[in-house]
Amino acid sequence: MKQIIVIGGGAAGLMAAVIAGREGARVILLEKMNMVGKKMGITGKGRCNITNSADMAEFIKNTPGNGKFLYGAYERFSNEDLLDLLHSWGLKTKVERGGRVFPESDSALEVRNIFMKILKKYNVQVHLNEPVTSITVQENRVVGVTTDKEQYACDAAIICTGGASYPLTGSTGDGYVLAEKVGHTITDIRPSLVPIVTNETWVKEIMGLSLRNVEVSVISKSKVQAKQFGEMMFTHFGLTGPTILSLSHMVGKLLRKKNPQITIEINLKPALTAEVLDKRLQKDFDLYSKKQLANGMRDLLPVNLIPIVIKLAELNPAKPINQITKEERLRLCHVLQHMTVTVKELRPVAEAIVTAGGISLKEFNPKTMESKLIGGLYGAGEVLDIDAFTGGYNLQAAFSTGYVAAMHAVHGDEE
Repeated sequence: MKQIIVIGGGAAGLMAAVIAGREGARVILLEKMNMVGKKMGITGKGRCNITNSADMAEFIKNTPGNGKFLYGAYERFSNEDLLDLLHSWGLKTKVERGGRVFPESDSALEVRNIFMKILKKYNVQVHLNEPVTSITVQENRVVGVTTDKEQYACDAAIICTGGASYPLTGSTGDGYVLAEKVGHTITDIRPSLVPIVTNETWVKEIMGLSLRNVEVSVISKSKVQAKQFGEMMFTHFGLTGPTILSLSHMVGKLLRKKNPQITIEINLKPALTAEVLDKRLQKDFDLYSKKQLANGMRDLLPVNLIPIVIKLAELNPAKPINQITKEERLRLCHVLQHMTVTVKELRPVAEAIVTAGGISLKEFNPKTMESKLIGGLYGAGEVLDIDAFTGGYNLQAAFSTGYVAAMHAVHGDEE
């Protein structure tokens, strides 16, 4: 019977341990925190966005940069395969807007508890509070793993330690160190799915304000580099929310270029053409012609956003609406569809939902997740140089790579 050690008890590690156990291996899951699945518990705002119902081509598209590496893993273990497995374990799921799949209970804890139950079923030994310090390699093959408590012999080791985001959940980049010690290359570690810091300070005045159905564009060198439609929120330092988090990958890419000049443009009324928006504004101005400008836009915008829009249009909020010129009205229309902020930086990697960068994919076989440098060493999940947009894509990548790594670790090329 093969002995397989899984390092890290996040989504990839839980799947790898369960599958290796199911396939007949003796499995030890080593987790440095006091519980497994800690980061999984905060995905989807604590509801656990397990996967997405989109076809697998969409998964590749939503994994910028290195999505093609996942073709093999998704072919072996797709979103449908994942849901079939979870349903067979008794987890009921539902599909929400954007194809996001959640447990019916809206509880990440339920997902974690089901994994714990299945780990027991397959006699997986779970060792908590036991960080791994090194991986032992002899003649280019894994032979053991050392923790701060014990030395373990093994036939294979699967690194599933996650990235470097949300360090309180245990993701502190340990896997990078372990992999580097045995000869692997670590690519530039940076935040992905992270809020954006702006140069403008007026964002503080509307911190906490959420906007729905807006179109947000990243602009550099006078070109739209990326665009997202949906929700966003202003914070004391800048911008956050689903659209911003998804766009942060492109912003990060642009920031690494020489002399980046990046702006974020927010279209508050993307469903309207400039002409239709102007007519709408004229209608409101006719209705509230005797009011001051600041009091005549409440049908169009959230109250606390109005002073900002007026300021950006360089207008006097106390000016009576019946004295607003056509040129001033068109300036307002322009701001409503081109509210612009300049990017200063991204928030630090510790605040990112996902880490971009990781163990170089060039050194891993995409069909097996096995290292090309060291036999019996596997990588799965965010520790690899894989990061996707929000919507369940990152967890599916973790589950699929964990599954493939475990199957090959147990069966080798026979499976």
